[in-house]
Amino acid sequence: MKRKTTVRKNRERRELTVERIVAMPVRLAWEGWTEPKHITNWWGPKGWTTTVYEMDVRPGGVWRYSLKADDNSGEEAYCRATYEEVEAPGKLVYIDTFADSDWNMVSDSEMYTTVLFEEVSGGTRISIVTRFATNEQLDNAEAMGMIEGFTDAYDRLEDYLETLMGGKNTMETVISKDGTQIAYTKQGTGPAIILLSSAAADHQDALPLAGHLTANFTVYNYDRRGRGQSGDTAPYEPAREVEDIEALIAAAGGQAYLFGSSSGAVLALEAANLLGDSIAKLYLYEPPFIINDSRKPVPVDYVEHLNTLIEADKRSEAVEYFASEALGIPGEFIGYMKADASWNKMESLAHTLAYDGMIMGTTQSGNPLPAGRWNVAIPTLIMTGENSEPLFHDAARALVELLPGAIAHLLAGQDHSAVVMSPDVVAKAIVDFER
Repeated sequence: MKRKTTVRKNRERRELTVERIVAMPVRLAWEGWTEPKHITNWWGPKGWTTTVYEMDVRPGGVWRYSLKADDNSGEEAYCRATYEEVEAPGKLVYIDTFADSDWNMVSDSEMYTTVLFEEVSGGTRISIVTRFATNEQLDNAEAMGMIEGFTDAYDRLEDYLETLMGGKNTMETVISKDGTQIAYTKQGTGPAIILLSSAAADHQDALPLAGHLTANFTVYNYDRRGRGQSGDTAPYEPAREVEDIEALIAAAGGQAYLFGSSSGAVLALEAANLLGDSIAKLYLYEPPFIINDSRKPVPVDYVEHLNTLIEADKRSEAVEYFASEALGIPGEFIGYMKADASWNKMESLAHTLAYDGMIMGTTQSGNPLPAGRWNVAIPTLIMTGENSEPLFHDAARALVELLPGAIAHLLAGQDHSAVVMSPDVVAKAIVDFER
């Protein structure tokens, strides 16, 4: 049952407060408000889809997003916020403005917004306090439905976070050939599509994408072994992950499409090579092959070094090594990554980074892709972000040359983060290819 929303208007301070107690821990509520992969799934009123273009949650950082009506009317609003205070997990302060499609601020649209997260009996009290320049602006915002919009957003937040906590769409399980339990969610109607996450990610990272696909597909969104609610059985071999996919395909009726992102795309390709006709189509987003000198190769002892760090319980160091050597992120930016809440999650999944390293094998060595490695002729869409590094474009072209059923597709304005940051764009490419 949805909780009651409390509304207070203070004309002396020109403030509108919309408040609700939600039944979830403060930390989870905070993450739901500050991580793009979460906020795209609930922010805004019902009947609108949110796309996040930038979300840098720190003082001086910028949050750019749009709200688009789902009724095909073409109505769309662009917003740009600048953070002034960030006190995790209790307080956010930002100046929110409307913008045009080029992100130019609309004059006289500034709203000074404070969001407070307070632990109380029964969960977290979330208070959205919006201050306006004039009482006329306050009255206009109320007349235009701001209270109803925030109330809808609270409803959607409760539904979404309840799902993450297992209260809704509780994960089902299959048993892989080696006895490992694999957890998954199933939603939507249409052909079955299984979502394979990238390194340092679990099924939660694909929740917004899954939501965008449910109108056209039956979506199986699962935790790869060793992640989330799935089990893990030693010793690890990439072939065991292919068997996990095989078990999910059996649960889906014997045939499915696969979508994989980054190293998950390479796992999907491996599965298609080994499982034959049970996989009908492939959707691959930026397999991270390094096939030339566009960037330095991954060290030969990459997997061995990761395992050494994990055995020494140096999980943060393992994530840093992955970010530096596999992702190619310069050292001066890694400090910013560590300050983000997502770093803790990556630490919790650090033991699986070597798994993805084993899946990649020698395909990040700077050498051309082996001509006979994948015997895959099914329809395959290889997607690349327009703004992504050259290595992803080179990899896509090389893979198209190797796979007779493959075509490349460029996603305008996107980069390697598109699956999380712009799931609607990725979903549209998948749906268009299906049609």
